[in-house]
Amino acid sequence: MELEGTRTIAADRATVWEHLNNPETLRACIPGCEELSGSAEDGFEAVVKQKVGPVKATFKGGVTLEDIDEPNSYRLVGEGKGGVAGFAKGSAKVTLADSDEGTELTYLVDAKVGGKLAQLGNRIVGGFAKKMADKFFDNFQEVVENADA
Repeated sequence: MELEGTRTIAADRATVWEHLNNPETLRACIPGCEELSGSAEDGFEAVVKQKVGPVKATFKGGVTLEDIDEPNSYRLVGEGKGGVAGFAKGSAKVTLADSDEGTELTYLVDAKVGGKLAQLGNRIVGGFAKKMADKFFDNFQEVVENADA
């Protein structure tokens, strides 16, 4: 499944880049995130609780950053395991560009799920994934824009 979107964030590109690599910002923005540790250099480990349709799960997994072109773009690659619920894995290309209103952030996500999650069907899983991406970027935009307030 693929997801894509664009957000305009009222901050300069260096500030947005800094927040994209900050574990505290990421922990605050990931819906259901209970733990996040690590660094942009070494990768992040996370514990996230979510309910997808009728399936509740705690996902444990890791994310690494690849193809880093500071402060323009990078690719996140990750995988999470949710026990009997199954797994989710994928990558996201994140690109930053200057705009009149601040920084334009564009993302393209390619994700795969397996186990019980895959049995829910593309409509439920796709809708959930879009909702989570929107929530993450809503949270991210709010944190970055209010960081200096």
